Amino acid sequence: MKLINLILIFLFLYSTSVLSDNDLDFQEWKKNFKKIALQNNISEETFDVVMANTKFLPNVIKYDRFQPEFYEDTKTYISKRTSNKKVSKGLSFYKENINLINTIEKKFNIEKELLLSLMGIETNFGTYVGKMDILSSLATLSYDKRRSDFFSKELLILLNLIETKQINYKTLYGSWAGAFGFFQFMPSTMKNYAIDYDNNKYIDLKNNNDAYASAANYLQKIGWKADQPCFYKIDLSNKIPKKYLNVSAKKLHDKKKLSYFRNYINDEALLDKNLDDLNVAIITPDKDIIPDAENFTPAYVVFDNYEIILQWNRSLRFSLAVCTLKDKFKNEL
Repeated sequence: MKLINLILIFLFLYSTSVLSDNDLDFQEWKKNFKKIALQNNISEETFDVVMANTKFLPNVIKYDRFQPEFYEDTKTYISKRTSNKKVSKGLSFYKENINLINTIEKKFNIEKELLLSLMGIETNFGTYVGKMDILSSLATLSYDKRRSDFFSKELLILLNLIETKQINYKTLYGSWAGAFGFFQFMPSTMKNYAIDYDNNKYIDLKNNNDAYASAANYLQKIGWKADQPCFYKIDLSNKIPKKYLNVSAKKLHDKKKLSYFRNYINDEALLDKNLDDLNVAIITPDKDIIPDAENFTPAYVVFDNYEIILQWNRSLRFSLAVCTLKDKFKNEL
């Protein structure tokens, strides 16, 4: 018993020491980052006010290392995010906002089912937008070395949005990764695609009008094609060369016309859909993540629209979940 107590005390002291070291290093990082910010058109006044209370958040590092995309198998991941309860809540949200959603669909030519799906998966229709201090989250991830360059750029963009008074920094609470609003826009997405749809001279991504229009504008600008397929689950022959199997969301490789893969797909229903001339890739999302996963199952043939959702969130499972929920809404509306 005494040995266990000693071990617990040691672990506590060790973790406290590591945390203290991180806090000290973080303050040094903040001093250096201020120099970079000033070189990128951020005023000293803005930086000092906005960054004064930013802290190193150890939980953000834990979340970054343990995302569901990294450990849940595809069936579990999708089923959690496309449940009947989610569909029911989305239908209620649609009825409450029917005029706005239908108007946005026509104006931007983005299906309402897709927008409902994205909002449902991202924030459960605006009921969970995150409570993390976004400035501290981005600063923590910028300080951390795993993806420092990416998050440093996002933090600089956010500071510029604050500097130009497009965003009120006091409202910036969201996800651990720095995403904000009903559709969880990162700062670069806010800058490039968010719009003031209700013309009140302020972009509020926690307001249905601006949030929905901004999401539709984003999808339109990055190339979503209405009424085009997203993916089909397939029965894949084990004779297919492994070079055609995509296991990472970074960049889909070895894309071919669907007709090219005919000999490797056993699904007659898919092959009867007159899609042979469309470019596709084949993904097997479990192989490199789930221990002992099969090489060829689950397998999916994915189209250009699937890759548009990958631009929204670079995760094979996320894109599958979005398109699955979209189809469920289409069956109900």
